[in-house]
Amino acid sequence: MTTIASNLQAVRNAMDAAAAKAGRAPDDIGLLAVSKTFAPEAIREAYRAGQTRFAESYVQEALHKIAALHDLPIEWHYIGPVQGNKTRAIAEHFAWVHSVDRLKIAERLSGQRPAHLPPLQMCLQVNISNEASKSGVPPEETAQLATAIAHLPHLRLRGLMAIPEPSGEIAAQRAAFARLRKLREQLNRQGLQLDTLSMGMSHDFAAAIAEGATMVRVGSAIFGRREYPAKGN
Repeated sequence: MTTIASNLQAVRNAMDAAAAKAGRAPDDIGLLAVSKTFAPEAIREAYRAGQTRFAESYVQEALHKIAALHDLPIEWHYIGPVQGNKTRAIAEHFAWVHSVDRLKIAERLSGQRPAHLPPLQMCLQVNISNEASKSGVPPEETAQLATAIAHLPHLRLRGLMAIPEPSGEIAAQRAAFARLRKLREQLNRQGLQLDTLSMGMSHDFAAAIAEGATMVRVGSAIFGRREYPAKGN
């Protein structure tokens, strides 16, 4: 078994254990392999090991990989900052976008989604820890934004995404994820139908699963240490 395949199995085993501890069905939690900065060959290796969902953060890098791997039925997710000049590429080439935090960006994605493709699946990124340096809509503004986006054509608002302030304490990790879960519950009580909580990464996905994550984003635990490019694209 290759390193990536064995890493994938280890992550899946850990996810299953976290689900069992939380009294949840493992099949209710999806694994999103964060492949940013890794070569197409690494993605192909993970695909051979049974992984079909991959996430990217840099548009130009992602487009290169999508072209190189066009023979594989991969479900591509965009999780990086969404700049106005990148919305067309995201709308045309991705199945999901997790990092929308402005109505203007959602409107551009809606208008640029090709009619022959299914609706673009979308999560709102929430700044759940209220960090000044983090992207995301403030929790108190999420309901208004979600309601506006839910009415846009060619998009389907699926849920919420967050990257909480890092913590080595399980209790602190769970508290942040619980805030996102409760926010989704609040939005659903107001009439939205959100089924997705995109939360949890390599270091904290067990806590996220305990608090209801339906999709965890794992990169380094699968692919190894990440070498970042000098400049994002």
